[in-house]
Amino acid sequence: MKKLGLIGGMSWESSAEYYRIINQTVHEKLGRPHSCECIMYSFDFGVIDKLQHEGKWNELSALLVDAALNLERSGAEFLLLCTNTMHILADDIEKKIAVPLLHIADAIGKEILKNKMKKVGLLGTKFTMEKEFYKERLRRLFGIEIIIPVPEERERIHSVIYNELINGIISNESRNEFITIINNLRTGGAEGVILGCTEIPLIVHQDDCRIQLFDSTRIHSVAAVELALTRDYS
Repeated sequence: MKKLGLIGGMSWESSAEYYRIINQTVHEKLGRPHSCECIMYSFDFGVIDKLQHEGKWNELSALLVDAALNLERSGAEFLLLCTNTMHILADDIEKKIAVPLLHIADAIGKEILKNKMKKVGLLGTKFTMEKEFYKERLRRLFGIEIIIPVPEERERIHSVIYNELINGIISNESRNEFITIINNLRTGGAEGVILGCTEIPLIVHQDDCRIQLFDSTRIHSVAAVELALTRDYS
C-alpha cells in the first residue's frame, strides 16, 4: 500500500469523513485488521475561511504548497486535497511537488462517465459553482456539461456551508432547501447532481432525492484507496 498524504482541516468535519471512508474502504478491500497508512496535515479553517472571503488566493496557495511539501518530505507517495473549493489551487500544488495529486474533479468525472451521463448539476461553495476551475476541467477532460443553481440559490448554499455545516450544524430546514434546489436542477435538465462541497453529504443523502447524487467526499476517498493499492498512477 502506498502512503497517502491528506491535506485536511477544510473543514475538520469533512476531513473526519475522508478518514472514516478511506479506512473503511481499505478494510473492505483487504479485510481485518487492515487500515490506511496515511499522514494528515490539518489546517485551522478559521484562517482559510478568512483568506478565501478576502480573495487572498496567493496567500492560500503558499499555505497549501507548504503543507503539500511537508507531507511529501514525510514520506507521502501521493496527495489528496480534502476539499472541493481549494482545488482552485491544485495546479499551484502540482507544480511544486514530485508526487501525484489525485484531483477530485477527475475522480468525479470518471464516476459520472461510468453512469453514462453528460449533463449534471453542481452544488458547492460560490467559489466552486461560479469560478471555472472545476466546471472547465469536467468539460475539457470528460465532456461533461455543468449546470448550476440560480444566484439566490447559490447564495443560500454558500451560507449554509459556511455558517452551519462547517460548524457541525445540520438542520431539517436547510436539508429541505437543498433538496428543493436539487429538484430544480433536475427540472432544468440535470441527469445527476454533484455534491461538490465535502460538507454537503453531511446534510443531504441519496435517499432524499430522486436524481442520482455524486458524493464528492466518498468518490474521492474511494479513488484514493484504489490508487494506494496499485502501482499504476495513470
